[in-house]
Amino acid sequence: MTEATGTNGFELPVRVYIEDTDAGGIVFHARYLHYMERARTEWVRSCGVGLRAGLADNISYVVQKLAIHYAAPARLDDQLKVTAEPVAFGRVWMGFRQRVWRKGESKPLCDAEVRVACVALDSGRPRRLPDNMQDLLRRNVPDPDPINKSIQE
Repeated sequence: MTEATGTNGFELPVRVYIEDTDAGGIVFHARYLHYMERARTEWVRSCGVGLRAGLADNISYVVQKLAIHYAAPARLDDQLKVTAEPVAFGRVWMGFRQRVWRKGESKPLCDAEVRVACVALDSGRPRRLPDNMQDLLRRNVPDPDPINKSIQE
């Protein structure tokens, strides 16, 4: 079950399985990226934009830039919530602030800024965000020229 968390926020519940962990039952650092990818994808889907149709139009999305801070570990069987909040966008990219929280706790386990670029599927070259994605971002990014410019650089 996914849910919107306000005008521009989104939350995806996730449970930690054995496949997500190391031998000590702690979530492997790269698994957080999987959780974040799912949250961004589900946010787009919840807003009515299908990514499969983009593939037919030679459109794909790739992570271009990532800054992540791991504050505390998630563990086997934890119930997590993963947020995806669009915070900025340009002609060929969109920026998200993403967090992973343990259910019921007030401090995030992980905090990230993610910049996703739109590319041509066949060449991998940058291409303009499709109109439906630009419209979605215009509706959900409160300030297209945000104070936090780091995601744009």
